Amino acid sequence: MTETMPGNGHTAADRHPRRRATVLALAGVAVVATAGIAATTLTAPGAEADAPPAAQSVEQAAEQSVGQGAGKGGPDVQDVPRVTVAGATRAAEAALAECQAQDVPFVTVAVVDRNGQVQAMLRGDDAAEHTLEAAQRKAYTAAAFGAPTSELAERVADHGPSIADLPGTMYLAGGVPVKDGDASIAGIGVGGAPDGAVDESCAAAGLETLKGLS
Repeated sequence: MTETMPGNGHTAADRHPRRRATVLALAGVAVVATAGIAATTLTAPGAEADAPPAAQSVEQAAEQSVGQGAGKGGPDVQDVPRVTVAGATRAAEAALAECQAQDVPFVTVAVVDRNGQVQAMLRGDDAAEHTLEAAQRKAYTAAAFGAPTSELAERVADHGPSIADLPGTMYLAGGVPVKDGDASIAGIGVGGAPDGAVDESCAAAGLETLKGLS
């Protein structure tokens, strides 16, 4: 805000050059502070004329951060592998196709990650509602223990506490783990066939489509 001297139309800044310079310098600072994001700056007297705009500096810092591996974490952070959406979809489709070829189209196929979260699921024609949960739980059980559910079923005790008491698990044939080397990273489960061995053979057919995994 400027001050006008009465009677002559001149401002106080006109009569006092130093004050005018101060006003302009302060205005320049204000513009820098408010318009820095838009890369619009005014160079204050005595400042470097080729100083980079504020927005440019932020972008450069971001690029340098990415280039130095930002987001990769440190030595205490794990890189957890997952099956891609393309791989999960391909495996589910292959498993269902195998069951259809064996004349048991009324099954559900689930591909889950290590934590049991569904990555792909296909419900076959006429598959009962309970097959959705069965397929997911078989897949999770295989992924969590790194073994086919047909093998895990043999470990379940007839009485007393056992792994069968763990929530979300199912110890019926039909689930196979997906491994990256020795690490179990996912599971494929099939539910709905009259015989669990058929379920598991369909799940194994889905596993065979995953490249570089076993």
